[in-house]
Amino acid sequence: MAKTLLEQLRQFTVVVADTGDIQAIEAFTPQDTTTNPSLITAAAQMPPYRPIVDQTLQAARKELGKQATPEDVAKLAFDRLAIGFGLQILQIVPGRVSTEVDARLSYDTQATIHKARYLISQYEKAGISRERVLIKIASTWEGIKAAEVLEKEGIHCNLTLLFGFHQAIACAEAGVTLISPFVGRILDWYKKETGKDYVGAEDPGVQSVTQIYNYYKKFGYKTEVMGASFRNIGEICELAGCDLLTISPKLLEQLQETEADLPRKLDPAQAATLDIVKIAMDQATFEKMHAEDAMASEKLTEGIQGFTKALELLEQLLIQRLTQLEGQSTLEHAAEDIFRVYDHDGDGFITREEWAGTDAVFDAIDINHDGRISPDEIAVGLGAAFRLVEA
Repeated sequence: MAKTLLEQLRQFTVVVADTGDIQAIEAFTPQDTTTNPSLITAAAQMPPYRPIVDQTLQAARKELGKQATPEDVAKLAFDRLAIGFGLQILQIVPGRVSTEVDARLSYDTQATIHKARYLISQYEKAGISRERVLIKIASTWEGIKAAEVLEKEGIHCNLTLLFGFHQAIACAEAGVTLISPFVGRILDWYKKETGKDYVGAEDPGVQSVTQIYNYYKKFGYKTEVMGASFRNIGEICELAGCDLLTISPKLLEQLQETEADLPRKLDPAQAATLDIVKIAMDQATFEKMHAEDAMASEKLTEGIQGFTKALELLEQLLIQRLTQLEGQSTLEHAAEDIFRVYDHDGDGFITREEWAGTDAVFDAIDINHDGRISPDEIAVGLGAAFRLVEA
């Protein structure tokens, strides 16, 4: 009997679900899962998860007291909500969940360390071992240095928004547990820059992950490589054999429905035979290489801004839901507020570049798949649950 691409991929790669949707995780039974603010924003507005949101807000209000502003309650609820979804997910997956540090702390080493310790303490208070949690941190120099400290404390880290070879080397030398190079976003940059389409092994994102994987295996680094942010299943197939791949539900479904041979493309034994020069990495080298890599510089900044917007959006929605729960307002304009945040040029549509958040969420909201999100699509995809008036 022929095997699906997903079945074959799992023979040599750990499959991770790139979603906050617990029902999707149950459907695809991945080993691990990863979330971020935009994924949680989308999941939090699905009717099945509204009780988690409401309970989290009410608990935050009780803890802070009636004198606390809705903004303060929402900030506390954000961390608790990320952990709440993480706890739900860990009841399903046998492996780990990634929980993200506030993107606004990406250039502050000490603040990142403090937030990571807090998140781990909350998981441990709920009875979850730190071995089952990855703290997700942006791959700035400051973030990598924070991860280096945390790893020595047994707090394992997933370094995200990774686009450049210099970022990958610095992460490996810092001893981080896992990195998440963004395949699709690298492809997006090169397509826009060159006007050229790329297929298969010519894909710049595929080439980037292949280079990192071979470098790690050649020099015996323990850091795991988890390709992320895919545009199509072709990219995934070209990286078969990578340590882990985090894949959206849409692409997981395609892999599950496709029967074809899937040869292994990345292999530690093959990497060991390659002629690769080792690069010594310090802050000066990192900053020099980062400045010379226009793609990595632009995409890192854009990614941090996108995750920050998603976080601010989630906080805004939590404030709106809290005021609704407390009988202050029905707040029927959440979708319009969201649209204004993301429509940078005011042309009435949100492009993938303007969204700058998680690709899986963009694809889910882009109902007609034309590569841009209209106000109506935002209303359907994001606004509906929080515009419901309490019965």
